[in-house]
Amino acid sequence: MMRARDLAEAVDAGDLTPAALVELAAERITTFEPDIRAFAHLDLDAARLRAARMTTREGLFGLPIGVKDIIETAAMPTGHGSPLYTGHQPKADAAIVVMAEDAGGILIGKTATTEFAYLEPAPTRNPHDPARTPGGSSAGSAAGVAAGLMPLALGTQTGGSVIRPASFCGVAAVKPSYRLLPMAGVKPFAPLLDTLGLFGARVVDVAFGLAAISGRPLDVAGQDFGTPTFGVTRLPFAGAAAPESEAALLAAIRAIEAAGGRVVELGLPPILAEAHAAHQIINNYEGALALAYEHRRRRESLSPILLAALDAGAAIPVAEFDAARSRANRARKATQDLFAAVDVLLTYSAPGAAPGPETTGDARFNKLVTLLGLPAVNVPLHRHESLPVGVQVIGRFGDDLRALAAAAWLEARACPAAGS
Repeated sequence: MMRARDLAEAVDAGDLTPAALVELAAERITTFEPDIRAFAHLDLDAARLRAARMTTREGLFGLPIGVKDIIETAAMPTGHGSPLYTGHQPKADAAIVVMAEDAGGILIGKTATTEFAYLEPAPTRNPHDPARTPGGSSAGSAAGVAAGLMPLALGTQTGGSVIRPASFCGVAAVKPSYRLLPMAGVKPFAPLLDTLGLFGARVVDVAFGLAAISGRPLDVAGQDFGTPTFGVTRLPFAGAAAPESEAALLAAIRAIEAAGGRVVELGLPPILAEAHAAHQIINNYEGALALAYEHRRRRESLSPILLAALDAGAAIPVAEFDAARSRANRARKATQDLFAAVDVLLTYSAPGAAPGPETTGDARFNKLVTLLGLPAVNVPLHRHESLPVGVQVIGRFGDDLRALAAAAWLEARACPAAGS
């Protein structure tokens, strides 16, 4: 994989140039993209031109970036993973694209997504096993970073579309606090849930990228934040995890305790189980509104799985939706008490290792944290046969720095090779 922070430091030191970074990405793409199919659209010539003109030596230092294909770009088509939008050319860049380029990133292409960022699988394959899914909906972003096609990639999460594919593909990822990154110019599905996220090789890489793009002091490399206390929860209302996910969680706990960290088993208030159940109501109700035109006028062009969700969402009474929103609000208030005695929460990133390509996997261990708007980080630290499995570190709302710092602390102790 391409390590974003290391490459940026090499550019800063004069050992690499932005042009060299683009050529490195281009070489990897030529070799691996035909099998991985991470991109919906590539424009390496435009990336080369931008790299040749780049004079900045700060921020992202000319790092190549992939952008999920529900994020609008004026210079590249945005297809939303749907034949309805093949060749669709937006008139303007999404806010996050402007921010990434202003920070010194170089857009190399649009990464493949599931249909409208829902559940119909993308053509992308998992770099660890092409017979497995990379996850979704940010399939191309996760798989592209895992295959070393680019050091950073943007994705979105409405259920588990950042953390889950990161776990399946063995990369780090951060889903920041709700609206830390602006959604203007991103195709909505459920605006109360939709959140931008970032993929990279290691936790320090996504922290570095998020700091540069957002302009916030979130870079954790080389800093000492002390020894964190982890509150462990298995989210019992979400169902059982497979043995490989339990093994990953136990490996994380052992690494924490061996390094002198503290682990606290947490019980969860009943309102969180109610909020977990409310996620689907909010997701489907808002999805039916966000895709109202496509649902009503072009339904014959939608996949059966998306059409069923939109039909279900359109049938939800507004009173049921409002009640679900109220449960979510009560749950957000209840989370404040969870962090009274711990710095972060620790749980599964996914139910198990990546399943077959007919599905994108199950988001049941991600839905609650998305609904609550809390920052979450995938730490890739375990392998089941040939497949990676991650754990999820969750922070208090707005405390993204602590979540990233704790995740980086865990990664450095559970995966020493990640720091080398």
